[in-house]
Amino acid sequence: MSRIFCIVGKSGAGKDTFYKAVLERCGGALTPIIPCTTRPMREGERNGEDYFFVTEAELAALESRGQIIEKREYHTVQGLWTYFTRRFSPMEGRDYIVITTLVGAHSFIRAFGDMVRVVYLTLPDGQRLRRCMDREERQAKPDYAELCRRFLADEKDFAPEELAGIPGLRTIRTDGTVEQSLGEWERIFREG
Repeated sequence: MSRIFCIVGKSGAGKDTFYKAVLERCGGALTPIIPCTTRPMREGERNGEDYFFVTEAELAALESRGQIIEKREYHTVQGLWTYFTRRFSPMEGRDYIVITTLVGAHSFIRAFGDMVRVVYLTLPDGQRLRRCMDREERQAKPDYAELCRRFLADEKDFAPEELAGIPGLRTIRTDGTVEQSLGEWERIFREG
């Protein structure tokens, strides 16, 4: 049976770094699911690699055709940003990986049932905030207000009662080395 691994975590928990390391380690064993967004591209991101960057009109067309698995809207200090995943049909025997949110993970569970494995990356708040600040400072136009909005929203989005609603939630701490996190990943990947 195919599996879909949903990587979730608060801002700055290391989702992108972890995701890229897993894909590098696992080679062709995992197929990445690239989400879409209407937000502006960040410095260093590539269309079709990090996200598919789409217009509001493209989003509306996909939605009208029923081509969206999950969609999240964020009222940011820069306006409305939408993130979503296009509908797809998993190939038998193929495993997939995607970075999403808990809301997105619930949508994947509704769409694909027990194929879905949710992996929650955790990092102490102080370290997360420092990572977020470092990332923001590398941007051509740092947006500290948006960083603060995301950081505070995560407290609600990842509240204990929200995490408890995910069946079989697996957790990986990201405050050690990438190798340590990958060791935890390999255990989860092998368990089926």
